[in-house]
Amino acid sequence: MEQAWATSRETFSVPPASNTSLLEANDSRDDALTTTEPRDLEPIRRREDFLAPFAEACKPRQAWRIGPEVEKPGVFEATYAPVSYEGERSILRIFDLLASEHGWRVEREQDDGPPVALLRGDASVTLEPGGQLELSGKKSETIHEVCAELRGHMREIGPLSRDMGLRWLGVGFHPFARREAFPWVPKLRYGVMREYLPTRGAHALDMMLRTSTVQANFDYESEADAMRKMRVALALAPATTAIFANSPWKEGRPAGCLSYRGRVWLDVDPDRTGLLPALWKKDARFEDYVDWALDVPMFLFLREGRKIANTGQTFRRFWLDGFDGHRPTMGDWKTHLNTLFPEVRLKKTIEVRSADAQSTELKCALPALWTGILYDSRAMDEAERLIAGWTHDEVAHLRKAVWRDGLRADFRGAPLARVAERVVAIAEGGLERRARVDLRSGKDERVHLARLRKLVGEGRTPADALLQGMEKEKDLARAMLDRSTLTWE
Repeated sequence: MEQAWATSRETFSVPPASNTSLLEANDSRDDALTTTEPRDLEPIRRREDFLAPFAEACKPRQAWRIGPEVEKPGVFEATYAPVSYEGERSILRIFDLLASEHGWRVEREQDDGPPVALLRGDASVTLEPGGQLELSGKKSETIHEVCAELRGHMREIGPLSRDMGLRWLGVGFHPFARREAFPWVPKLRYGVMREYLPTRGAHALDMMLRTSTVQANFDYESEADAMRKMRVALALAPATTAIFANSPWKEGRPAGCLSYRGRVWLDVDPDRTGLLPALWKKDARFEDYVDWALDVPMFLFLREGRKIANTGQTFRRFWLDGFDGHRPTMGDWKTHLNTLFPEVRLKKTIEVRSADAQSTELKCALPALWTGILYDSRAMDEAERLIAGWTHDEVAHLRKAVWRDGLRADFRGAPLARVAERVVAIAEGGLERRARVDLRSGKDERVHLARLRKLVGEGRTPADALLQGMEKEKDLARAMLDRSTLTWE
């Protein structure tokens, strides 16, 4: 590690950066669009520059917020086919409605390019490669606000979706369509990923086209706080996958597991996924994450609006050697950080990424669970005691079992359900101490964990609930569709 940093301490004489049109910071698994800042055009000159995005993101506790990201695939109810990007019944029709009637602003990667996102305030609606619609919500103070925003979003897209015969599904893997049935959203990055990632993992295209997730972003007040939160969330990542396992179907039939999305993520790209073993040590620093990120191969960067694919070079080599006469800017580094897909990602926030997309009644449970743990000091202490002594290798082994077995997976000689019950209890304690009460219901944020608590207490996952009684259904496909459909509440 020291030698790696010693090499990267060299300072280059870099020509001024061109007037770069930055690639927006969404990828196949990312948060809201990142606007271009003046500093993004500055060249990277020294190792401290790599640390800046993380150090500058530290916030006092009173400024901590919750940033949800909720993806959902669209399905035509008559044919079970995925929603198209363009046409009479398409994503672009949804975009037109949201822009004309609900105040969203259309965003394009280039001035003459196709629409790829919508912005309103600090929220965004973006597209995954296979047309999955993602709401990246505003920075909320409470889970009550998170849920209200998600309900509002579904109400906005509901009328036109009904008119188009379109249903949005709350599951982690598309229940019906094969890879070849999906449209490709025309974002610059997706073209590079489509060519490169299949060389790294057999399920890379499935990840891009057929998976959907719910994620949540959390703030940190210092380097030590960020590393502590990363360590806890990484150790509990497989438990998170199991607790929220919700993708039991594939191509119109049972997949023989509880989270096929979890299976897919085991075979995407070993360079940029996983549990980040360097961050498991108690004295981990931002530098440990940066060192890992520097040695991950790039996807691309933009210059003067032109896409430059660069999949054969790590960011470290790009910095040391350049590429085709180009030298990296801070904007290139930010873009690269958003092409990394570990189970918990460090950015300007801590992003928890391990869960399948969820049903209507569980849509807020993932952000609620992790708010209760990460935003309460006592809960963090309890979570650290829970994972004390766990090793990276044994948790990585567990990750290979939970996609199939869910809470029935064995961990340290007992069903994982025991750990899951403790995790939910810790989170509920944190939410109770936060005491954020919804004025209409008079209930605190624990209400958003009620359904999850019941399932975990029974040793069941959302997928177990989806599968219950399916053997009695005469029309399997229709039952899968009905059980997966999100409501317009």
